[in-house]
Amino acid sequence: MDKLESMRAFVAVVSHGGFAAAGRQMGLSRSVVNKLVGQLETELGVQLLQRTTRRVSPTDMGRAYHERCVDILAEVAAADVAVSQLQAEPKGTLRINAPMSFGTMHLAQAIAQFMNRYPAIQVQLTLNDRFIDLIEEGFDVTLRIAERKADEPLVVQDLAPIRRVLCAAPSYLATHGTPAHPEELGEHDCLQYGHLATHSQWQLTDKNGKPFTVKLHCRGYSNNGEVLREAAIAGAGIALQPTFIVGNAIKAGDLVVVLPDYCPPPITAYLGYAPNRHLSTKIQLLTAFLQDWFKHPAWDMKEA
Repeated sequence: MDKLESMRAFVAVVSHGGFAAAGRQMGLSRSVVNKLVGQLETELGVQLLQRTTRRVSPTDMGRAYHERCVDILAEVAAADVAVSQLQAEPKGTLRINAPMSFGTMHLAQAIAQFMNRYPAIQVQLTLNDRFIDLIEEGFDVTLRIAERKADEPLVVQDLAPIRRVLCAAPSYLATHGTPAHPEELGEHDCLQYGHLATHSQWQLTDKNGKPFTVKLHCRGYSNNGEVLREAAIAGAGIALQPTFIVGNAIKAGDLVVVLPDYCPPPITAYLGYAPNRHLSTKIQLLTAFLQDWFKHPAWDMKEA
């Protein structure tokens, strides 16, 4: 029995929740993965997995063994990297997923420069605004712009804080007035990121940390921030948008910041990748490059 291969199969089954998904990730058939895990259980003399027709989950012994296996396999991978990649030119395909607006407006130039620096790395960049399953959809790394979650299953590397502001066109404010308090937003036309099923409310906090939940009258919805920016510039209402989308429009005077003393919850641009990819040279290079590139976000000017 190949002990390491059996351990890899066991970790893959736990990570992916089943033998078929683990097989796809390892490039093996379901039956081969099942056999590898079975051999491991036989050698150890313990049941590592609870198997039902609906799901596979680790036993208490399996959870403890899984933690040790992850550490052992990481050490083995580190040794392989140290020997084979330390002096080698980084190469291969790097599959990246990122949000549409951030990708076209800011990430595109960074990725182009990354490709120039590492010509042997082939980059496949896919842009969309939906939440993707990194492993299931075959990506090496995802760039997300969201609130950081304590139970985030991915390894996370921060790139830049993302500041959001309430903004509207001068023409809209001239006609409808400028709100002086969050409670007045309910009397205005607002532009909401999302769709009709989204709760029409904004969470804001004042300088003292006091929270406000604002119920909105939404005149327009979109799952694309650039669409909402153009609607706001046209005078359709007040939008809550990140400065990487509306910063230039604010600087040009096409939009004006509203209620600057009230802020939405902080969000962050960050890279996420699977725990078993933390030793990937390509991912390490991309992370370091983007952290340096976005160290001083160009879009977050004082005028915004």
